[in-house]
Amino acid sequence: MNDFKKGTPAFGLFLGVLFLLIGVLIMSIGFWKTLLLAVLFCAGYFLGAVNNKTGFIKETMNKIVPEKEEKTIDFRKEVEKEQASEYSEEKDTSNEEVSAGENNETVVDFRKEIEAEQAAMFPDADSAQESETNHGVEE
Repeated sequence: MNDFKKGTPAFGLFLGVLFLLIGVLIMSIGFWKTLLLAVLFCAGYFLGAVNNKTGFIKETMNKIVPEKEEKTIDFRKEVEKEQASEYSEEKDTSNEEVSAGENNETVVDFRKEIEAEQAAMFPDADSAQESETNHGVEE
């Protein structure tokens, strides 16, 4: 049994006989039936030979698809941060509503600023409108 290692003549003979058997099965019963037979043999071997099946599956999957470095999340801290940010947003919006309600000029000035920015971004649109109105006046 000591000679039955990879690279020895005994192991080569074993693999030769194994592949001969696979070839005979494929030729006699067909490829798909032979493949089904091999899959069922592997499943039976797995169920009979492996004690810790879940550990074996996890280990095999980690070899195939390695785990990412996962950052653990402390949900308690995340919830506290979110609640604190929501509280500060509510406080800011309530202050803005009060200032907008007391002084309507702030809202108007804000709209004028937006219109000025749009005019600066799209000068062609304004010049086209002006040229149309000018042509209408000249005629």
